[in-house]
Amino acid sequence: MEYWVLALIILPLLSFGLLSFVGEKLPRRGALLSIFLMAISFFLSLGVLYKVLIEGDLSFFYNWLPVGKIFLKAGFLIDTLSAIMLVLVTLISLLIQIYSLGYMAGEERFSWFYAVLSLFTASMLGVVAASSYLFMYFCWELMGLCSYLLIGFWKERETALAAAKKAFLVTRLGDLAFLLGIIYLYFTVGTTEILRVSTSTLTPAKAGLISLLLFGGAVGKSAQFPLHIWLPDAMEGPTPVSAFLHSATMVAAGVYLVARSYSLFSLSPTVFQVITFIGLLTSFLAATMACVAREIKKILAYSTISHLGYMMLGLGTGGLGAGVFHLISHAFFKALLFLGAGCMIHATHTHDIFEMGGLFKRMKITSIAFLIASLSLAGVPPFSGFFSKDEILTSAFASGWWGIFIIALITTFLSAFYIFRLFFIAFLRESNKEIKEAPPIMTFPMIILAFLSIIGGLWKVSFAPFLEEEGEILIAVLLLSLGLSLLGILVAGGIYLYGWTTEENIRSRLTWIYKLIENKYYLDHFYGFVTEKAAFGFSCVCRWFDHQAINKGIDGFAILIRVGGKTIRPVQTGRLRSYMWIIFFTLCIILSIYWWFTLSGVKGG
Repeated sequence: MEYWVLALIILPLLSFGLLSFVGEKLPRRGALLSIFLMAISFFLSLGVLYKVLIEGDLSFFYNWLPVGKIFLKAGFLIDTLSAIMLVLVTLISLLIQIYSLGYMAGEERFSWFYAVLSLFTASMLGVVAASSYLFMYFCWELMGLCSYLLIGFWKERETALAAAKKAFLVTRLGDLAFLLGIIYLYFTVGTTEILRVSTSTLTPAKAGLISLLLFGGAVGKSAQFPLHIWLPDAMEGPTPVSAFLHSATMVAAGVYLVARSYSLFSLSPTVFQVITFIGLLTSFLAATMACVAREIKKILAYSTISHLGYMMLGLGTGGLGAGVFHLISHAFFKALLFLGAGCMIHATHTHDIFEMGGLFKRMKITSIAFLIASLSLAGVPPFSGFFSKDEILTSAFASGWWGIFIIALITTFLSAFYIFRLFFIAFLRESNKEIKEAPPIMTFPMIILAFLSIIGGLWKVSFAPFLEEEGEILIAVLLLSLGLSLLGILVAGGIYLYGWTTEENIRSRLTWIYKLIENKYYLDHFYGFVTEKAAFGFSCVCRWFDHQAINKGIDGFAILIRVGGKTIRPVQTGRLRSYMWIIFFTLCIILSIYWWFTLSGVKGG
């Protein structure tokens, strides 16, 4: 199995190398080769999962980096969690690469797109399978580079370049915390290997500090408050990139890091409280922003942030299985939503949902697939999101924190409302536009994802050992959650289909609230103000130092040398007698000083 794991990670790297150098000379400009190699990686991941379920966990290491007389290890840790994630990442990547054959057709940098997408996949696979935090961090940063290249893929657009830089810089803040956590972990425990760390004896204080620093990395990558601001702007990249970014790579990495480090985090209950609070706040705020957004990909981006917060909420309230289970089911329906959005944008040439309309009659496959994903996201049975979301609600209820549970329920209502607001406006409102269904190469992956979004609840079997359920509590939570989801759909239908009221009317009555949410709670304004002031203040300090310390300091030293030279110059007469007298008087002064200090010492004694 060791060679299978190596092969399924190396194959995407091989694809990246070949497409980078000779991609333009290959059939379909290298896309078919990339898809073929990714298909092999997917089947290898299925084999790895089967082996893990039958034979148990596997770990293996190699010497990587010399540090003094020791070698830091790089290797792979394959258990049920990582094996399932390997299948998820390779499957989603394969489907998105197939979809991109149609969506990205005609692009000038077509080969480069597939090359970076393959490297992106390999990086995430490395994060998933890594046996040490240091090796995970190496793959983590490589994934950040890929996200920068793909978000800014259309580099001729200023907005795309700005979004790529914003994503790169904001996530670096979290990555810095992650790196500091790894360094402190190494000097505290003497290793960064995940298995050895989980069995080490750490005090709650040290474990808490390490865990918070590691969680900082998760906050950056998984777009949690207050570092969530980069993800909506990342929609400037191609839609297949958005689908991959939001379902199986980048943003999933932070949740996976928390799940992988769960035994370490559990040594400090305070850390779980922080994770719970951050997850709950992120989930609620992002859901409200999705309710007022107009651009389809922005709505889905806020939805992703909200559901990532849901996953963190599940992990923070002790639901390890619940959080990871929702990560898996979310990957299916969120990838499907983004691929559906790509077909809609491809057909209507707009991102504004209010400029679409009438798509249900003209794009049957896309409409049905999008409806399945929307029902799953809203938490309607029997779709996958229903089972995974309610596991998180059950975990929140069992925690005994009523405020958390109530806000989580409100977020459930908001989730159903914003996704069906999108569906009703884009698909069921009347429109006279001439629209055609997307080509089969784009709809085929959507059909597969729709099927997985329907049966995704079966993944619950894999997480059964991690799920602690009480029958009566579970049923009560399920019914309450389902009722709120249906209410959200009903309210969205009443407003946007049956005209109970209008969005303009709501905006006029709730002006300041609407404005607050539309401006994303002014967090971008705050960060812009702080960075601008900080940059201006730092530049002022540098200017002062340059003028006062550098310029005047050097000028003053030059003046000192010049004055000293003028003062000493008359002494240089060229006469031997003058020099002898100078030497004589100098010796007299030195001897006088010496005798004075000597006599003073004798008298003192």
